[in-house]
Amino acid sequence: MPKPLALVTRMDAATEAVWKETLTEALPEETILAFHEMSENQRRESELAIVANPDPADVAELLNIQWIHSLWAGVERLVAELGPGVVPIVRLVDPELARVMAEAVLAWTFYLQRDMPAYRTAQEKAQWAPRDYRHPRDVTVGLLGLGELGKAAADRLKAAGFNVIGWSRSPKTLGMIETLSGESGFEHVLAASDILVCLMPLTEDTRGMLNSRRFARMKPGAAIINFARGPIVVDADLIAALDAGQLSHAVLDVFAEEPLPASSALWAHPSITVLPHISGPTDRFTAAGIVAANIRNWRQTGNLPKTVDIKAGY
Repeated sequence: MPKPLALVTRMDAATEAVWKETLTEALPEETILAFHEMSENQRRESELAIVANPDPADVAELLNIQWIHSLWAGVERLVAELGPGVVPIVRLVDPELARVMAEAVLAWTFYLQRDMPAYRTAQEKAQWAPRDYRHPRDVTVGLLGLGELGKAAADRLKAAGFNVIGWSRSPKTLGMIETLSGESGFEHVLAASDILVCLMPLTEDTRGMLNSRRFARMKPGAAIINFARGPIVVDADLIAALDAGQLSHAVLDVFAEEPLPASSALWAHPSITVLPHISGPTDRFTAAGIVAANIRNWRQTGNLPKTVDIKAGY
């Protein structure tokens, strides 16, 4: 009989129980135990941990795990907390997550393209103030990050008629979409974009990358959407750029501290739309199916799915 799999999370008890049930239904041939349910011997025997932002001290008690499967697509916190000596980590790569994120990118791009923030302001002032229509073909959307989420978003935006350009750290080819890389490519995307969408992973290189210097390179009146990680944007610099009119609006779904504190200046800023980290929710059923498939393949072949580059952070 296979050795037990450890489910290690910092979820509340009810949420963890739901995930355990869903994973067990997807992997009925395995014994999945929450960390707190495991005896000392079971923790020692476990060969694999399925995790969601686990306490590093709990993971450290799993002395013989061969690899870790994350339930989330973003793993920067996991990598940072477990450190450079950690066993291989597999992050969740779920086409459903990419579809949902692309849907959100398209929805909030339409929100900006159709001037919804301006109409909201007009409503608050009881002003009847129609604005000229902008056709999607006349709106350039710049995507920062061309991983699975960025590729899916690019396809949806292109199909909707937007002029789409994309940037990634290393050169990538993406069908008929113009793609760039390197610092010069980054500067080009900043200067060309009417709406800039950030889908980058959080690393030491991307932390604070959208700052006053970068905002100054953007088109006057451009807007941004951050669906990546909060610390990529320097909040004070963003507010200054909005106040100066260099940027027109920002849609923010991620923040350095979540939930966003009630005292944050972002809540009340008239040119900021605050969302409660809902752009790309994980579907536990499709996620459990992917985790199950990866574990079955490992049991049968000994091969791991693509693992996280610990040095790069994703």
